[in-house]
Amino acid sequence: MDSRSAPEAALSDPALRPRGSRSHAVDIVRHARIHRRGGELIVRDRAQRERRYPLGEGGIARAVVVPPPEPPSGAKTVSADRWGVVDFLDADRKVVLRVPLAEWLPEAGLVGLIDLNPRECLDRTGMRALVADLGIPLDETASSDSLRTDTDSGSPPDRAVHRELPVWYNWVRGIGFLVWFIFLLVIPMTGNGSRWTVLTAAAGLLLVPGANLVVRCLLWSRVRKSDTSLADAEVITPSPEAGAGATYRFCDTAAIRVLPGDVVLTNTVGEERWIPRGSAHGVARVVRLLDPSSGSVLGVEFRDNRNAMRALLPWQWWFAGPQGPENWARLVGALGVPVSDEKTRGGLESGTTWQGYVMATDARKMSPMDAKEARRATGWHSSVIGSGEPIVVPIFSLLPLIGVTSSQAIGQVTGILAALTIAAELLPVLSLHLVSRVKLDRAIEPEPS
Repeated sequence: MDSRSAPEAALSDPALRPRGSRSHAVDIVRHARIHRRGGELIVRDRAQRERRYPLGEGGIARAVVVPPPEPPSGAKTVSADRWGVVDFLDADRKVVLRVPLAEWLPEAGLVGLIDLNPRECLDRTGMRALVADLGIPLDETASSDSLRTDTDSGSPPDRAVHRELPVWYNWVRGIGFLVWFIFLLVIPMTGNGSRWTVLTAAAGLLLVPGANLVVRCLLWSRVRKSDTSLADAEVITPSPEAGAGATYRFCDTAAIRVLPGDVVLTNTVGEERWIPRGSAHGVARVVRLLDPSSGSVLGVEFRDNRNAMRALLPWQWWFAGPQGPENWARLVGALGVPVSDEKTRGGLESGTTWQGYVMATDARKMSPMDAKEARRATGWHSSVIGSGEPIVVPIFSLLPLIGVTSSQAIGQVTGILAALTIAAELLPVLSLHLVSRVKLDRAIEPEPS
């Protein structure tokens, strides 16, 4: 196995694409892949670094499907392993690479546990086709007890998983909270507190929003650099039905991009997923769903060659507006796959919630969303690290903030640090709400006729 940087290159199909990524980490879904190159299995990360595993003698000899573990009573299944994993083994049956299927299913966040099983995930992810392309056997009946992972010897197998946030981020935030706790509470309780301990506590707490700012800038930079991946795409944007209440956020953010090898779907809150074209697990046909009684078009499905639904677009929001016919023609032409009409199962009508459909969550996210829901999905605190921080951290800063009224320099510096902490926590939240209410989540007014 080798790990080093590699330039962007055309991939051999089949290749595995990651699960859809949230807006701050779309560089993962744009660059991370698992595929074969010559006699090697390649695992590429978001920075386009490669881990290389030789095939055949001395390398990977077979693959084994390990079903998901039974969760303890009252506990939730580990997210990455909820549909099982595929272990790649050498000739000695040692696991050298473990691939959780949920990490490599583009629509993983849009389908429920009861809707899929490990065998179906093998097809949806492209794992079955990839293993066949590698020329190694795939065992779907082996027991995990028969595998040797060498965890007891301190060398667990590599895992092909994605980390949205760097390791240092949580460490810095933890240190910040720890410093605040020790220097503002523990040391003063021993009778050894001073203005210097309060200053140290205020400086430590500033690390928390400071880490947020640094990591957000870092992720923004990575996303901007990865924008070149979409340069050659045919872009189809929503054309919502006039007067239906589509929001500016939906019309400005949601899009379908057709690339030579992929279909890229971006939903209302900027989440992005890539579905391949021209492969066993890619978009093989497009189906328009019709109302059984009126014959009106309700939605559009992307399906693979097993007729499994991979995406669901409500017609009302994408093709019912003034530019709808043109957008539909461009989409069909760009995809170049068969198009057919089918009647829905019944009980659906225009404006439906698609309840009962496997990809109902996809239809909801590929439509205008409620303003509060959109803010929760796009807010850094609410969607990434927890919504309580903008309340807790400013409260923790109130005592050091009193220092701004001090006549001594050390007290004033302490108060300034506390004020900076409060501002760094609250300004992003206030700006999110302001932009949402003033612009993004307002309904687009219909143009006068």
